[in-house]
Amino acid sequence: MSDLWAAIGATNHPLDEIAVIATGIAAIAVVLVRVTWRWARNVITIAHEGGHAFVAVITGRSLHGIRLHADTSGLTYTRGSRGGPSAILTLIAGYLTPAVIGLLAAWMLWLGKVVLLLWIMLILLAAMAIFIRNLYGAFAIIVVGFAVFAIAWWASEDVQTTVAYAGAWFMLLGAVRPVWEVWLQRSRGQQRSSDPDQLAEITHIPGAVWLLFFALFNVAVLALGFRLMIPDGLW
Repeated sequence: MSDLWAAIGATNHPLDEIAVIATGIAAIAVVLVRVTWRWARNVITIAHEGGHAFVAVITGRSLHGIRLHADTSGLTYTRGSRGGPSAILTLIAGYLTPAVIGLLAAWMLWLGKVVLLLWIMLILLAAMAIFIRNLYGAFAIIVVGFAVFAIAWWASEDVQTTVAYAGAWFMLLGAVRPVWEVWLQRSRGQQRSSDPDQLAEITHIPGAVWLLFFALFNVAVLALGFRLMIPDGLW
């Protein structure tokens, strides 16, 4: 246990400039290439639904379960008022959470707390697993959780740092694409039950306005994360 606590509290050396850029390029490729995005998007969905669940709990709603589906969609079941601040904040949280996690990861990388970051992610996944209510969701959480655990427990410091940078880039970049996808679906008349549509029903603010808010927020957070992770020497 003493070794574990020492590792968690340790400060890792940052990646060199080339490696930081390489992890960013790799994350861009994963987000833009359809085949890799199809699988990697599950991680964004976990963060999305986890954001709904977390905000629901802290705003006083009852959390009854989370479902993650093979098509990378998800549902979070809560009970509370149909309108009001708790419902609005819970709906808002989904599309913002992946970017917020990416920014927090970038900040912890800037501090050099790579192992602490990995264990925090593992704890959050374990907490979310309690509320998973379908087989695919359990499978997805177990796979992602085991991958994080394996990196935190067995990987070398260099591997941990490289994976953490790649993961932070992916969360920051991956937060942007789902908003664009919903925008395209709405423009084709294919999506009228998404979070922006539910927000529009509650707040009487058009869904397109909510989508624009999500897009601007996630791009702004991406810019902040970029500033934290790109070495000063490249500015």
